[in-house]
Amino acid sequence: MKLKDAIEILRPINCLMGALTVIIGLLNTRTFISFPLIVSNFILGTLTYIFLAGSGMIINDFYDYEIDKINRPQRPIPRGSISLIQAKMLFFIYLSIGLLLSLLNVMIFNLNYIIVVIASFFGLITWIYAKWGKKSGFPGNIIVSISFSIGMIYGALLNSTMIPIYIYYFFLTSFFLLLSREIIKGCEDIEGDKKEGVTTLAIRIGTKRATTFSMISALFALLFFTLPLFTNIINPFLFLITMSSGLIIVAFTIYLMIRSPMERNDFKRISLFLKIGALLGLLSFVFASL
Repeated sequence: MKLKDAIEILRPINCLMGALTVIIGLLNTRTFISFPLIVSNFILGTLTYIFLAGSGMIINDFYDYEIDKINRPQRPIPRGSISLIQAKMLFFIYLSIGLLLSLLNVMIFNLNYIIVVIASFFGLITWIYAKWGKKSGFPGNIIVSISFSIGMIYGALLNSTMIPIYIYYFFLTSFFLLLSREIIKGCEDIEGDKKEGVTTLAIRIGTKRATTFSMISALFALLFFTLPLFTNIINPFLFLITMSSGLIIVAFTIYLMIRSPMERNDFKRISLFLKIGALLGLLSFVFASL
């Protein structure tokens, strides 16, 4: 196993994108917080998320070895760059580092231990998803959406035990948008999932109905995306400007979902647009704090 393989299996881009949720929680609750504490929480908080999320990526690839040989043969484990034993070892290493960083953050700055509980919960549900959740289909989609979005709650708690309501709106926007994408990915990967007995919505009720569920979830995301404008966010003007592009992308994906019939490449394109919409949404939440 080479160092680049140990880094690649983390899926750094996904981890960094997810770490934005912690930054969002931190920046949007920074009022009356000292600058040194913000910087320290920024470093420790984002590193905690990256290592915990990375451990989740690894254990997911560990259990998805057979599926990935069909759907994702280019990943490190199915292509033979990392063995299953090495993958399990990396999982425990990265998980331990993430939990230790969370505990260190609490002890240094005398924070509430609920932060460690949430970090542990994050690590637990990523394992549950990999072990059981993915094959469960829709419940697994919910786990993925929570595990990605929970960083906003985690980041906010690093600054204060009182979480503003707009943080919950941010969380719900991210949750429903990720849920929409997870359902669409089930439509995209239906061939490999059938062979491995993964009961996604696409397999249970068909791709057409699953796409409808995805569309409804995306509509909920649009709803919660606009609600922060009616709260006391730090910079509603910048939020309004930057959120527009995300709204357009998500609205366009909903339009694509309405079209039928769809093939695998169509689902792949919708999944990509939802990912772009999620990234633009996260960036707008950052701008809301400036």
